[in-house]
Amino acid sequence: MKFSRFLFLLALFGPITFSITEADAQRQSPFDLWDKNSDGKLVREELPAPLRRNFDRVDRDGDGFISRGEDAAFRSQNRPAPRPSGGGKALEGIKTIADQDYAGIGNPRQTLDLFLPEKPATDDPLPVVVFIHGGGWQNGDKGGGGRKLMPLLATGKYAGASIGYRLSDEAQWPSQIHDCKAAIRWIRAHAEEYHLDPKRIAVWGTSAGGHLVAMLGTSHGVEDLEGDIGPNTGQDSSVQAVADFFGPTEMLTMGKGDGFASHDSPESPESKLLGGPVQEVPDVARSASPIEHVSKDDAPFLIVHGDQDPVVPYAQSVDFEKKLESAGVPAVFITVEGGGHGKGFGPSTTAAVEAFLAKELLGEERELKDGSVKAGE
Repeated sequence: MKFSRFLFLLALFGPITFSITEADAQRQSPFDLWDKNSDGKLVREELPAPLRRNFDRVDRDGDGFISRGEDAAFRSQNRPAPRPSGGGKALEGIKTIADQDYAGIGNPRQTLDLFLPEKPATDDPLPVVVFIHGGGWQNGDKGGGGRKLMPLLATGKYAGASIGYRLSDEAQWPSQIHDCKAAIRWIRAHAEEYHLDPKRIAVWGTSAGGHLVAMLGTSHGVEDLEGDIGPNTGQDSSVQAVADFFGPTEMLTMGKGDGFASHDSPESPESKLLGGPVQEVPDVARSASPIEHVSKDDAPFLIVHGDQDPVVPYAQSVDFEKKLESAGVPAVFITVEGGGHGKGFGPSTTAAVEAFLAKELLGEERELKDGSVKAGE
């Protein structure tokens, strides 16, 4: 089938709502599905309503219909370029299983890379550390996740994964968390195949990725945020530990404080994620705020944030930790003194992640407490 063709149009034009079974989709291309009179041409009225506004962009010769050739040319032009896994270089001692389609519909954004140590430190199934990239929900990809996880993978004690998800130019909230949860469910569904422990999954993310891992840690059981993406909806999407590096946690207060008013702008990354200016879509903003979903049974958290972050207010993590602790959720907060938005994060923060995961996933005795480290340390 060529169902992936649909995704290329979807990526440009936005979400579409219409009835189609997966079996039908696999038998027919979107072109054939929409070509109701089977004349080999698509007129504007044959397209789903959300696609019609950009009809002229695909109808290149302006003759009033889209031919198969124009459809093919458009899809070829807008096909996402393949991205290298593991930062573009092989990970020594690690088997990389790249571009696993957790959604099952051929969208390159809805894939993950799996990393398995060639010489695991144990014969038991390995816990999994999942990395989620940042980029303001509008940039970035999963390609660097392997390099980020390499210090953990090299010990042989963990497997790893790097998740891709739809960016805000393709789909708005809650599509991003639906994707991440589908990826977690894929990992659980394939745990036996890859000798993974489905009961020990941790997530680690930076910036927008920090926001998404915080959502994974707090939103289990929230029906609207689970989604129905992929073939593994019967699997659990919960996680057992969260390392949140300077992630936004409360959308409605992102614009508070000197120098942060732009977060409420219609052009801010948050507004693009939510589908409208933050303050004008308060219900969506609350849905996308991890602090709104905190409950006593949430996963343990490690939070790391620079106190001079010019992008995500430091106060976001301060308030979030207070909410977690008030609910009885184990949380450790490390401040990087003088640290910016991911800048100044030295070996101490990497060591904190290693200690946190060893405690939460391996059951090792590690002493972790709130504290500060100097930028670069």
